Amino acid sequence: MKDLSLHILDIAQNSITAGARHLDLTLTEEAGQIAFTVTDDGCGMSRALLEQVSDPFTTTRTTRKMGLGIPLLRMAAEQTGGSVEIASTEGAGTTLRAVFNAAHIDCPPPGDMGDTLSLLIQGAPALEIVYTRAAHGRRFRLDTAELREQLGPQVSLAQPEVALWVRDYIREQEAALHSPEPRTASGD
Repeated sequence: MKDLSLHILDIAQNSITAGARHLDLTLTEEAGQIAFTVTDDGCGMSRALLEQVSDPFTTTRTTRKMGLGIPLLRMAAEQTGGSVEIASTEGAGTTLRAVFNAAHIDCPPPGDMGDTLSLLIQGAPALEIVYTRAAHGRRFRLDTAELREQLGPQVSLAQPEVALWVRDYIREQEAALHSPEPRTASGD
C-alpha cells in the first residue's frame, strides 16, 4: 500500500467486519514519528488468533485463504524502525497502533485521509467514527455523532453531498495543520 490512509482503511474495514459500532481513529505526526491508532468495539480476537494475526496465511475471511493487510502494515512499519502493536479482548474490541520513523526513506506518507474517511462514512453510515489528527502541535477532530446532530435525522451521512463535504473538510483541516504559523505584526 502506498500510504498510511490505505492501511487505515484496511484496518477500519476489518473493524466493520468484526461488528464494530464505534471506531476511534487517531493519526499523529510528532517527534519524528508518524503513528496511527485504530480502536473498535467489535467482536475482538481470541488469544490464539491474536498470536497468529501477523501471519499472511491466517485470516477469518471465507472468500480467500490469505490476509495480507496486517502483515504488510507490520512490514512497512518495521522497515522504518517502527512497530505494530495489537491488543484485543474477545467480545470487547481491538486496538491496533502502528508507529513509523518519519525520517526513514521507506516511511509511507499519511495519504488522503479525506478520501478514506469519506469512504468509511459513506460505506458504513451508522458507524460512529471519531477521527483525531495531530501534527506540529496542532490538532482537529471529526465526530460523526456531532455531524448527525447538526444535520438532523432526515439527512444520512451516506448522501454524496455529505461525503464530499467530509472529504473537503478533512483536507482543509489537514492542510491547516501543515501550514506555517501565522505571522503577527512585530511593531518594530
